[in-house]
Amino acid sequence: MEMELVSAARMKELERAADAAGLSYRQMMENAGYQAFEEIERRCPQLKTAAVFAGKGNNGGDGFVVARLLAADGVQVRVVLCEGDPVTEDAAYEYERLEDVEIWPLDELEAEQEDELAACDVIVDALYGTGFHGALRPNGLRAAALINRAAGLVCALDLPSGVNADTGETAQGAVQAGVTITFHARKQGQNTPAAAAHCGEIVIADIGIHAALEGKTV
Repeated sequence: MEMELVSAARMKELERAADAAGLSYRQMMENAGYQAFEEIERRCPQLKTAAVFAGKGNNGGDGFVVARLLAADGVQVRVVLCEGDPVTEDAAYEYERLEDVEIWPLDELEAEQEDELAACDVIVDALYGTGFHGALRPNGLRAAALINRAAGLVCALDLPSGVNADTGETAQGAVQAGVTITFHARKQGQNTPAAAAHCGEIVIADIGIHAALEGKTV
């Protein structure tokens, strides 16, 4: 069976169609975060500490779901806000649901906090996802450098930050993940050698789109 590959634009089409079919964007975010949480816990059953580097868009929202679920399971979680508070409705909703999680703005990190982040058992890259193209902005570069310093498992949500979903082109300083949990289907760019080197192992997570669109042509 031929592997399904989707572009960033095609992924947006599929999400729109799933939303119209009754699977809300918020539920897709919840499903994505839950699938990532399950994969992380499967790989790290003795997990005690985790850090989630979150952007201001929906990839950050996926990360907030992961953070909430990990914290509820007794993991000490730190969320690093890399570009300020979330700006999308669904990501802001998930941000407000966080409990028992330390929130650290990237711009305010001190050396001691950076060392704590580097020592976490798991680092979750929830900065950009499929929306990235071009070069990493200064905060993105700093966040990626901190992630790449980490001793623990680096888990990217959808794509490592700094990797183009369509071309696979990697920006200077892009995140080097140990595992990438990509949602619904592989992205086109993940089939290129450059992107594959940054993604590590790629796990495809079902977030409900297949079931929502069963029998429909999109």
